Amino acid sequence: MEYRPFMKLAFWLLALTLLAVGASAQTASGPPAVGVVRAERQQITQTDEFIGRIQSIGRVALVARVTAFLEKRLFVEGSEVKQGDLLYQLEQPPFQAQVDNNKANVAQLEAQHTFAEQQLARSQYLIKTPAGQQQTVDQNVSNERSLAAQVASAKAQLEIAEINLGYTEIRAPIDGKISATDVTEGNVVSPTSGTLANLVSQDPMYVNFPVSVRAGLDLRNRYEAKGKGGFNAVVLKLRLPDGRIYGQVGKLDYVSPTVATNTDTVTARGVFPNPLLPGIPANAPAPRELFDGEFVTVLQEGVEPITVLAIPRAAVLSDQQGDYVYVVDAQNRAQRRQIQLGQSTPSTAVVSNGLKEGELVISEGLQRVRPGEVVSPGPATPPPPIAPQTAEDSATGPSEGSPHPAPPPQAGDGREGADKQKATQ
Repeated sequence: MEYRPFMKLAFWLLALTLLAVGASAQTASGPPAVGVVRAERQQITQTDEFIGRIQSIGRVALVARVTAFLEKRLFVEGSEVKQGDLLYQLEQPPFQAQVDNNKANVAQLEAQHTFAEQQLARSQYLIKTPAGQQQTVDQNVSNERSLAAQVASAKAQLEIAEINLGYTEIRAPIDGKISATDVTEGNVVSPTSGTLANLVSQDPMYVNFPVSVRAGLDLRNRYEAKGKGGFNAVVLKLRLPDGRIYGQVGKLDYVSPTVATNTDTVTARGVFPNPLLPGIPANAPAPRELFDGEFVTVLQEGVEPITVLAIPRAAVLSDQQGDYVYVVDAQNRAQRRQIQLGQSTPSTAVVSNGLKEGELVISEGLQRVRPGEVVSPGPATPPPPIAPQTAEDSATGPSEGSPHPAPPPQAGDGREGADKQKATQ
């Protein structure tokens, strides 16, 4: 039993030895090395993102305007048609017969009217002689005017018959893409039988997207000021559902004058060209990029860059109190600083409040930083240069087979910058 006090003494001696070794190692290693950047003002192009939906400018529901049998369908379902193309042919003989009958009626009444005019001319001549009677003149005037009215009515009936005959040919009122037919040949169609097919225009296309009232006011103050150009001061781009950036640039042309009470948003609208894809024929199933009803992401960019206070996005940390960074003071101590962020990108954070220009912000080695502790600051590792091909890909979106861009340097690898500074010293 005498060995127990000895074991306790040995345990405490070992613990003290380990603490002393740890303290001496920490003293030998010195303050933690961190990479810092200077908060500087940069020029950036502000971009706002909204969820939008593509909408065709022209949309027509084709319906029959007369009651007749459907004889022919003269289009390929899903193809693009031109304005004036014949799409459906209805039976024409009954309507042609009505036109011929009305033409004959007009000719008959015109002959009677011509005779009445001659009778009136004779009676008006005889009234100047003793053989003429005023009653005969009055009767001839009435007869001539009555027949003239009948001729006008017959001509109107003929015009109606010719219009109905024209309705037996259903033509495309606009250029666009036609849907599948809902009624096949041999069926009776009428104005009450519903839609025969739908026709939607293809080029250009609208994109509608909701904007919150707060964001709308910010955009108005940003671009509607005197000299900013209004709608012409912004450029619209689209990110397609597969992540690619659409190759055509659009413009803003309409903002709703009312606010949706259930969402507190206003609807904005842009116009985008939607040309045929190169190398794809117009009669292909999908010859264009944009589809009516498609969901897209709208990127609203300013034409002129603005000057902002920016730091690397990797330097920004967040907790329940909000966003913050660590800055290095004159005594090389890390100080926590609450900030407010403006519109930022995945690589650059725009600071609207809480940071001054020229302050040193820790962007690397953040996991070794404690508030109030001394650090060993060094220049942060610069981001890798962007190759021309990579820059082009970033503008058009990742394509199949192209390499993915390298991610930005993560916080926490600050020793490399510190080692570089010690080497130069």
